[in-house]
Amino acid sequence: MLLVAYLGTAAWHQIKPLPEGLNVAGPWRPAAAVRFHADSTWLDAEGRQHNERKIFDAAFDMIERAESLVVSDFFLVNRFAGKAGDGYRPLSDELVNAMTTERRTHDTLKAVLLTDPFNDLYDGVQQPLFAELEQAGVDVIETELRRLRDPNPLWSSAWRICCQWFGNGHRGGWLPNPVGEGKVTLRTYLTMFNFKANHRKTLVVDGERGPEALVTSANPHDASSRHDNIAIAFDGPAVSDLLATERAVVHFSTGREPDWPALSLDSPRSLVAEVRILTEAAIRDAALAMIDSTGAGDSLDLLMFYLSHREIIESMIDAHERGAAIRVLLDPNEDAFGRKKNGIPNRQVAWELHEAGIPVRWCNTRGEQCHGKMLVVRPKTGLDRVLGGSANFTRRNLDNFNLETNVELRMDPDTEAMQAIVGFFDERWSNTPDRIHSLPYDRYADHSRLRYWQYRIMEATGLSTF
Repeated sequence: MLLVAYLGTAAWHQIKPLPEGLNVAGPWRPAAAVRFHADSTWLDAEGRQHNERKIFDAAFDMIERAESLVVSDFFLVNRFAGKAGDGYRPLSDELVNAMTTERRTHDTLKAVLLTDPFNDLYDGVQQPLFAELEQAGVDVIETELRRLRDPNPLWSSAWRICCQWFGNGHRGGWLPNPVGEGKVTLRTYLTMFNFKANHRKTLVVDGERGPEALVTSANPHDASSRHDNIAIAFDGPAVSDLLATERAVVHFSTGREPDWPALSLDSPRSLVAEVRILTEAAIRDAALAMIDSTGAGDSLDLLMFYLSHREIIESMIDAHERGAAIRVLLDPNEDAFGRKKNGIPNRQVAWELHEAGIPVRWCNTRGEQCHGKMLVVRPKTGLDRVLGGSANFTRRNLDNFNLETNVELRMDPDTEAMQAIVGFFDERWSNTPDRIHSLPYDRYADHSRLRYWQYRIMEATGLSTF
């Protein structure tokens, strides 16, 4: 009976219906303003590391312009593993300060932070940042992850049967905190091994410039503040589409409809680009469509923190065989918040792409991560396409397990935003004498068949953190 219950639980939570409002492919919408922002880390000719941070400066400026609404959804908002003041930036505190200041400035402002329960270790520790937000009148909503499908069914099936009913507690436990000081309960670890999250990174405000939004790969997280990341900000009707996807998270997490004010959306005076919102598996479908559309004379550039999804990899190899010019820039999967990693899955996927003849380079990391997620397609004729946001190209991120949000753009190659995106990738691929962003494939090449098949098993089963 236990075996039947275990297998039935595993099967159901792989295929069960998603909460309404997830896996969204929004319509194409006109935008009068599109801006590209990036956080960059590089080495100069003498080996000194430099940082340039623009994403959260832009995000905090947006919050400062807000008058009626701020809705933020960020995966990591905490001080865990942080070293602010030692080359790091206290981004979590800055986000809290920005939202609380604006809430106190505008009495009628609706301000909300949606986030992942990892930030209080699944109710295993107190999170003072959330208490500070709530005292200022900012709603803090932790995502109800049990409503999502299970990417790690071998463990999650047992957890749902035996352990999910016990809750958690703030009084500490007997196990070491995995990301900080103090002790946590066994229940924290048992929940963490489900390996799923609200991984979104979005911001919507309505204020002096009207509705505007930002979709990014960056977390307002102290220990992540040195990472390379990308962000796309835009206006127009797609802002309303993005807000609808966040309403869905509030609804299935709390059971109530948020009482947010309606956005005042005027028709764009001029068209700079077309924008659409994509969440969950719709991101995968859009990425495959972009890759499959390429052939001889077209170019495809991919910047990715984690690349492991089999359909994406096979589609890229097919595009290369059709004659598309492909460049792949990957994080070497070397470091994670002071801990060394073994290079899985990127080094194994890079080997596969390299063997197929696709050029691969590595981000030149020194403790930080190359955390951006962006696909750029430039056809021989027609509009350029860009896909960027929170989603890594992995099974967990693209197959309706995690919550993810990306934005897809199509625009003329001569637009300012498109030129900025192309210049951003070109600089990282080619380097300059004083800005060494990337290294050749041989630097982190790993041709171990054992680790290759380890990656394949981890990707297929969900027994992994990627």
